[in-house]
Amino acid sequence: MKELIEYIARSLVDHPEEVQVAQRNSGGRVNLELQVAKEDMGRVIGKGGKVANAIRILLRVAASAEGKSVNLDVIEPK
Repeated sequence: MKELIEYIARSLVDHPEEVQVAQRNSGGRVNLELQVAKEDMGRVIGKGGKVANAIRILLRVAASAEGKSVNLDVIEPK
C-alpha cells in the first residue's frame, strides 16, 4: 500500500523526488503519512480535498482486498 501511495503522489507532483511516505502499523490498522514539497501540497490535496479523498478511496479498496484497515494523512512540510 505504501508503494501505491508513492506511485500516485509522484505522478501528481512537480517534485517527485521529495515524496515521502511513512508507514506505521498499530494492531490491525495501517497508518500512512504522505509528505510532499510545499509547492506540491495543492496538487495532492486538490480543490476542496477532492484529490486527497480520491487517493484515500483507492487506498481503502486496495486495503480491503488484503483484509486490512488503512488511514492516510497528508503532512504539512516544514
